[in-house]
Amino acid sequence: MQTIFDTIKKVAIKIDDAIKTEDLGYSDSSNSSGEDQLKLDVKSDYIIEEAFKDVTIVKALVSEEKEGVLKLHEDGKYTVCYDPLDGSSLADVNLSVGSIFGIYEGELIAENMLASAYVVYGPRVELVIATKGKKPQHYRLQEDLFNLISDITLDERGKLNAPGGTQQNWSDYHKSFIDDLFKEGYRLRYSGGMVPDLHQILLKGGGIFSYPGTSDKPHGKLRQLFEVIPFAFIFEQAGGQGVNDKGVRLTELIPEHPHDTSPCFFGSNYEINAMKNAYGIKQ
Repeated sequence: MQTIFDTIKKVAIKIDDAIKTEDLGYSDSSNSSGEDQLKLDVKSDYIIEEAFKDVTIVKALVSEEKEGVLKLHEDGKYTVCYDPLDGSSLADVNLSVGSIFGIYEGELIAENMLASAYVVYGPRVELVIATKGKKPQHYRLQEDLFNLISDITLDERGKLNAPGGTQQNWSDYHKSFIDDLFKEGYRLRYSGGMVPDLHQILLKGGGIFSYPGTSDKPHGKLRQLFEVIPFAFIFEQAGGQGVNDKGVRLTELIPEHPHDTSPCFFGSNYEINAMKNAYGIKQ
């Protein structure tokens, strides 16, 4: 497993360099969801794929930017599912973006996740790694080395509110929930990038990030294997929660397809319990 983490550290440095030096425009291709790909998406995907080709413990790769599964090593033990550059459209206005990794053993379902990680490319490059039974660990890139800064523990209640999705497509009860949080004094913190927004909530001790089912995307926008389950794993290890709009733990999801999506809510316990009350979910 450490070999996988070391590989993530290497690709993070290369992707950070690409963000700073490569073309930010659109490519001539689209991803598995039919969305136009930025050249940085394609480059980041290539960097990760090339790096893991030499990691023999990795059986296969599943990328948000490609359809299907890329088989690597028949005798490998793990499958790495990843979003090579989440929020890539923010790079051209110099906002933080990130990479997300989920490490699975066996069938690609949430209960088979053994570890997850994400990288934030911002004013500083930072990495968070989570493994079962341990607090997530926060690293910072300093002189080409990722140095451990601290473990991450969420407070029971936070102060930040990051609501995703177009408001005109929210349900009435979701809008009421968000409005009530602001009435309680929560601060709006939403950049449009999942990685930096969730990173802020984790490092600031708590709050909530929500991306509900909406009238235009009733099954949510964010992908289970690459985004939703890896972050739910991290939040649970930090002492928080990740649930869907039914109150089901995101770490219990069983995707039917590599690119399945889900409504998702990540936060400290107070906010997630408040969400459940707003949605009429029995606790």
